[in-house]
Amino acid sequence: MQQRAQIRRLTRRSLLLVLIVIQDLVPFLGNLPVGPLSITTMPITVAVIAALFGPLEGTLAGGVWGGLTFIRAFVYPSSALAPLLFTNPLISVVPRLLVGLVAGVVFALIRRWGKIGLAAALSGLVAALTNTVLVLGGIYLFANTPQVAAGYHVDQAHLGVALAAIVGTNGVAEALLTALVVPLLVVPLWRALGRNKQA
Repeated sequence: MQQRAQIRRLTRRSLLLVLIVIQDLVPFLGNLPVGPLSITTMPITVAVIAALFGPLEGTLAGGVWGGLTFIRAFVYPSSALAPLLFTNPLISVVPRLLVGLVAGVVFALIRRWGKIGLAAALSGLVAALTNTVLVLGGIYLFANTPQVAAGYHVDQAHLGVALAAIVGTNGVAEALLTALVVPLLVVPLWRALGRNKQA
């Protein structure tokens, strides 16, 4: 019985990680162009995994996402800036690990006092904000160079302003989208998995 549960857990984990890989590699699945913005949808997947299966699984999912970002920066950069930014694991990997961890912890804490839908929404919100703030903060701290600033069409003295503007546009849009979509996925999946019916 224990071996069957372990096999089921490993199978589930493998399928979820394959989903992360597909979403990262297939254009328009991991990034959704909306007008002038490019919304990163990966925090949605990581937050759903973290909510349904806990902070450890969320951290693993975030780690796979970050690892793919790191590898692609070397072999198949998504932009001219990617090799300058995402070859540093403090920018590409660490924030994504924390996305899954924070999302899972927030969901577990809020679920004790609120409904599943509220816990999922807040989990999604903090997942997106964690990604945005830590990646852009990492860029400012660890990749604050004239070349990087030029990639954002500013001089180095104004890189912080440019990154703050991204938080206020892309960051807010991603946070709102993630907060809306995560509960739409988590609540029915929570019920389908036979968890606590409170939603």
